[in-house]
Amino acid sequence: MGARFLDLCAGTGSVGIEALSRGARWVTFVERSPAVIAVLWRNLTACGISDGIEILQQDAVRALRRFRERGDVFDVIFFDPPYASALYDSVLEYIARTPQMLAPDGMLIVMHHAKRALEPRYGELERVRQVRQGENVLSFYVRRPLPTPARRGEVQEPASALVGSAAE
Repeated sequence: MGARFLDLCAGTGSVGIEALSRGARWVTFVERSPAVIAVLWRNLTACGISDGIEILQQDAVRALRRFRERGDVFDVIFFDPPYASALYDSVLEYIARTPQMLAPDGMLIVMHHAKRALEPRYGELERVRQVRQGENVLSFYVRRPLPTPARRGEVQEPASALVGSAAE
């Protein structure tokens, strides 16, 4: 895989540890709770992991600002805040305003409660898939440029008029 993985609101680190076990070359764990960070360290130690990791004890938005300042780019961002958290909109909007934080072919994965509806698009981030597991939902976003509106007087060709279309 060789990916650079961000585990945002990492909790005990199980998702980031799984990413490392599947070949991620680097995982950045972000968790604000000192008690949970201690558990995360114990889990990493129990798994024999000491290389290819960074742990930040910060809130998610502050960490994102830090990544923007450093010019960090992630192949996968996994965001799993507490379900009652107000972080969803602020984090998703922040990442949308800083799309270069996600690699061009990268993926943002957001775990949320089924009753919490997320937007199908946040700036250049477009939801391409949702997977429901009981009351949990994983929403998958990729970077896609915003559609450009047709200029005044221009007529957009229907898809069937494109070269190589199924209509030929």
